[in-house]
Amino acid sequence: MARIYNFNPGPSTLPLTALEKAQAEFTDYKGSGMSVLEISHRSKDFEAILANTKELLRTLLGIPDNYQIIFTGGGASLQFAMLPMNFIPAGGSADYVVTGEWARRAYKEANIIAKGRLAASSEADNFSWLPTPDAWDLDPASAYVHMTSNNTIFGTQYHDFPALQDKNLVCDMSSDIMSHQFDVKKFAMIYAGAQKNLGPAGVTMAIIRDDFAAKANKGLPTMLAYETHIKHDSLYNTPPVFGIYIMQLTLQWVKDLGGLPAIEAINRKKAELVYSAIDGSDGFYRGTVRTDSRSWMNIPFRLTSEELEAAFISEAKQAGLIGLKGHRSVGGIRVSLYNAMTVEGVEKLTAFMKDFKAKH
Repeated sequence: MARIYNFNPGPSTLPLTALEKAQAEFTDYKGSGMSVLEISHRSKDFEAILANTKELLRTLLGIPDNYQIIFTGGGASLQFAMLPMNFIPAGGSADYVVTGEWARRAYKEANIIAKGRLAASSEADNFSWLPTPDAWDLDPASAYVHMTSNNTIFGTQYHDFPALQDKNLVCDMSSDIMSHQFDVKKFAMIYAGAQKNLGPAGVTMAIIRDDFAAKANKGLPTMLAYETHIKHDSLYNTPPVFGIYIMQLTLQWVKDLGGLPAIEAINRKKAELVYSAIDGSDGFYRGTVRTDSRSWMNIPFRLTSEELEAAFISEAKQAGLIGLKGHRSVGGIRVSLYNAMTVEGVEKLTAFMKDFKAKH
């Protein structure tokens, strides 16, 4: 069976070499006579997988020694609640930059747990642009500033990050971590669901600076306290063993490609191909995002009618291009270009876009 080009927004396409490696080891991991799905999370085999995954993350992202790496379940959505629960003190608040649906949900959760302040938002313009950091209204007393680096539904992305003085910057990087170079040291905490660029659904990674972790509130439920996962090296309970194993294979693939400089160059090229196809279509395809806020990971666009969009999705599927339907809340088309989507796949898509325009 031939593999198709998977443009799904998450769970997303994974590197073929990682899948083939997992397939080869699936029933017998390194001569153990067991699958990784079966081995104990307390075994030497998994200890090695966990340590190697963390080392790959440190190497690829340039994570300093004064940051801890943990793995949890619950996706980024659980982090929306854990973050304020751990770090907003009694009577305190945190600043939130709301630039899309998931940023809006994080802000909502903060106000269930404690108090979130709206520091900036582009919701009035249907999240079609990003508020620049110099326009954020920050409270000097806030516990942290929360932002979302890439907005999967609306297709906006911060490519650069502010160096906030005396502020704890926290970022949800679920949909673009490991896709381009950035400075981890600008952040007090980064968290990400794995199912875009890191691995399969079911694993959530968090990177937390030591001095920020030390400020966490006490007396929290055990599993909802970051302290628990840091102290027990993500092994307080059974972690998503197989998911972390696939993450290790995916990170090794990134390293073998040449790390973040190489993956960034590839991602730039892929995004340029799609945006050129949109911008050069004489209005047949219409982007929905202001050009200075465009994402390299998720590219939404519209056609002149919903009927034509339905035809685009149907004919694309017949051509072996799937996952192109826009989010149900906004409609249209969405092209997701996560790391494992190949340039070849994007060239196939842009050729289809050209042919579809000529046909219709």
